[in-house]
Formats: sequence, C-alpha cells, structure tokens
Amino acid sequence: MGLFSLFSADIAVDLGTANTVIWMKGKGIVLNEPSIVAFDRNTKKIIAIGHEAREMLGRTHRDIRTIRPMKDGVIADFEIAEGMLREFIKKTSVGWVPSRRVSVPSGITEVEKRAVRYAAEHAGAKEVHLLAEPMASAIGIGLDVDAPVGNMVVDIGGGTTEIAVIALSGIVTEESIRVAGDEKNNAIIQFFKRNHNILIGERTAEAIKCEVGSAMPLKEEITIQVKGRDLVNGVPKTTEVSSVEIREALNEPIAQIVEAVKVTLERTPPELSADILDRGIMLTGGGALLKGLDERIRLETNLPVHVAEDPLTAVVRGTGRVLEDLRHFSKVLIKSKRY
Repeated sequence: MGLFSLFSADIAVDLGTANTVIWMKGKGIVLNEPSIVAFDRNTKKIIAIGHEAREMLGRTHRDIRTIRPMKDGVIADFEIAEGMLREFIKKTSVGWVPSRRVSVPSGITEVEKRAVRYAAEHAGAKEVHLLAEPMASAIGIGLDVDAPVGNMVVDIGGGTTEIAVIALSGIVTEESIRVAGDEKNNAIIQFFKRNHNILIGERTAEAIKCEVGSAMPLKEEITIQVKGRDLVNGVPKTTEVSSVEIREALNEPIAQIVEAVKVTLERTPPELSADILDRGIMLTGGGALLKGLDERIRLETNLPVHVAEDPLTAVVRGTGRVLEDLRHFSKVLIKSKRY
C-alpha cells in the first residue's frame, strides 16, 4: 500500500500483505522485501524483518515468533506492523527524518484506513495520504487516469484482489475480494493434506505455485518432487505431483477472481464497457504472473487481457508518480474521515 515523503528525500511505500516495496525520488525502487517480522515472544522486540525473517519462517524455537503483520491487505498486528515499517524506512533512509505521506485496498473500512494512517504516523510520518491500490497500479503502468475513457485494472496481491474501472481520476465501479496469493497457497497446502496425507509449509506452497502453478493447461505439463511431513506417521516424506494436479488445486481461488471480474463488468456503465472492449483488461500485482491467468480471463470474458510490464512493482511506481506531482494527482487520493 502506500505513500510517504521524507524531509530531504521523498519515498513511496507499497505496504503489501506479501511484500513491502519502497521507491525513492531520484533513485527508483530501493527496497523490495517480504512483509515478515521475527520477534521475541516475551518482549515483542523485533529480531529480524524482510528476507532475514523469511528465512526463519517455520524454523523458529518457542521464544521467537515469525509473522506477517499484514493480513488481507490490512494491518492484523498494529504494533509489529509499525515496527516493521519503521525498520524498512531506516534501511533505505539512514540519517533522514520522516516528514510526511500510503496505498490501501479499495474495499477496506474506515477503521482499517485509520489503522494504516496511525501506523504510518507512529512510524514517523507527520502527514499521510491514502491511495487506492488499483488507482496506484493504473498510474504505475502508465494509464491516463484523467481521461474520460474507461480503464479496467485487476490488481492481484498477496491478501486481496482489487478490481476497478477508472475514468476521470476516479474509481467508477470496484470489487475487492480477499482472495489472492495467500488463498492460492492455502489451496495447495490443503490439496496435499487431502490427496497425499502430507503437511507442507507456506514457503513450499509458494514455491510450488510459482514453479508449476497455472490457470490453463500448459504446452508441456511439469512434474516435481515435494517434501513434507507425513500426517499418518509424522516422519518426513517425499511425493511426486504434476502441474495438472496443482492446477486443479488452484481452480477454486482462480474461479473466484474470474467471477469478481465478471461482477465488476456487469456493474460498469455501457459507455465505459465499450472502452474496455477496445482497450482490454490490465493485470497487475504478483498474482498476474500465474501462468495462463490472462488466457483464462480472456476465455471467460471474451475481452482482451494484458499482463502489465513488471506487475509486482506497479503500485509503488504509481504511488511514486503521485508523490512527484501531488498537485496534479490530488483528485485520486482517498478522502478519509479524521477522528
């Protein structure tokens, strides 16, 4: 999610469920790390963040807990999220004092917006602006959001899938579902439990999804070896699975994303629908990289579907552009209540 500014160097922050990406004015992307924190259970002191914490995932002893403080695109653990944000900013901005300005899922509540705002402020920001993820993605991939034409963006992150039709610097219709990368990983974990009596970890599920996961049949199906713990006798075990099986495991969350796209299209005004027919649907976020997903959506909607260039960083690049020209993009910022 997000948008920050520092005293002498402006930065933009995409504080996501799976990854945190930081963009700095004049330097571009300076940090891209997992949104994971390892901390002492007793003192809640942060021990590691990002890549270092990810290496500890599933391997810690009882005194250390490793978590992702963001869940479904919003803050699940306020204190840890605030600490993670502060440490990431320190990594990229040694010697700078935070001064001001964050992007959030479009479907979150006022309470969730306040949580994001306060976490950023407690991490050192004096002023915070909120920017919807699909709007940030659209700006990041170079769409003209000011124009009186319809642009449809599907941003598939770690915790949420954000679908929006954008025109005249505003979101005309939108759909936000808490089905994205995490749900796909969980579907793979459950598949191995049901079909192979094996328990695998989140990191393994993510690796399987990236390596052999797909939404449509592959030209050449792939077979891989997977290691886990046998649920019957508790010992380590290796099994062989094919990309066909993993595609079946992923079918339910993929179908939910496709259905959400259709629902958004049904709510779109006819003039903007005509624009989308000409311009197509843009896919952004890490989930856009799943093999065959663009083809699956194209098949089910009969519309052109394009995967954006470097979809993983679209949100932070768009947030950076807004930060560079805040006056021009002031209309796209979320107007949230202050209490």
